[in-house]
Amino acid sequence: MPRGSVTGVEGALLLGNATNTYLPREVVQRISEVPGVAVASPQLYLTSMANSSCCSVSLMFMFAYDPATDFTIEPWLKDKLGRELSTGQAVGGSDVFVPEGRRTIKLYGYDFTLQGNLEPTGTNLDQTLFMTFDSAYDMEQASRTRAKMPLPILEDTVSSVMVKVSPGADRKDVAKALAAAVSGAEAVPAAEMFGSYGSQISGVLRTMLLVVVLTVVLSLALMGLVFWMAVHERRQQIGVLRALGATQSFVLLSYMIEAVVLALAGGLVGTVLASVGLYLFRNLLVSSLGFPFLFPSFGGLLALIVVGLLIALVVVAVAAFVPALRASREEPAVSMRE
Repeated sequence: MPRGSVTGVEGALLLGNATNTYLPREVVQRISEVPGVAVASPQLYLTSMANSSCCSVSLMFMFAYDPATDFTIEPWLKDKLGRELSTGQAVGGSDVFVPEGRRTIKLYGYDFTLQGNLEPTGTNLDQTLFMTFDSAYDMEQASRTRAKMPLPILEDTVSSVMVKVSPGADRKDVAKALAAAVSGAEAVPAAEMFGSYGSQISGVLRTMLLVVVLTVVLSLALMGLVFWMAVHERRQQIGVLRALGATQSFVLLSYMIEAVVLALAGGLVGTVLASVGLYLFRNLLVSSLGFPFLFPSFGGLLALIVVGLLIALVVVAVAAFVPALRASREEPAVSMRE
């Protein structure tokens, strides 16, 4: 990629953020001749005009690739579509669809036939259109006469080059050789490309884990206090029950059932409110945290709710067990007298 454009290319590949980077097309041949390079595949990053009537999004990121050398998109196409894309055909992110009443997606005066959609990612890749270089060049030609503003494609340029390293070659050594072979460019191994995003996500996950642990500990202490107070207030009732023949296990079981009912009710309300809050404010979360947030599917969300309820049951059961056990073992005469 051009020197100094790592952040922009990272955002384009991982998040689908629009970026403008350019390399001369002739560097692709030079890169393919570097020892250790098995395949060099160029890519071109483009954007639609803001608030255009092309489809479902106000600003679309467009990703052009070379089907003759590509090893990132072509495998998906062959697996899902069973064939390559032809000129004028495209695959879109999950949020891309053909506008109602039309049969094609029009960009810069050029008609694209949508062949399929990718799975949701929670990023701007959901608003991205994937096409071949031939389609991108045809769109550029059409924009000169059909669009309000011509598509700015610099002749004989690419945005970046994806490199597949030969088996047995060291990626770092190949990256150094590539940087030396192409002046004004830098090469970054894929494992190091998204290090900043990975560190950011890891930091947030550690913080969230700490918050969850602290929440569980504090909840355990608070609920233990609440159940102890509740049991203490009912000591005379417990004494009457014991005097009438209730066993220790009956008293203990009655309190544990009460705890389970309260845990299920409170846990269900809490998980539903949390799910609704995540759904309503997911865009705010993405912008605040600075990394993707993909809302789980219905099945995944249901599994998370079940896990949340199980945690609530365990915490409440542990908090209620000690005071309930102590109350069940107390002599009826002592309980009734106090």
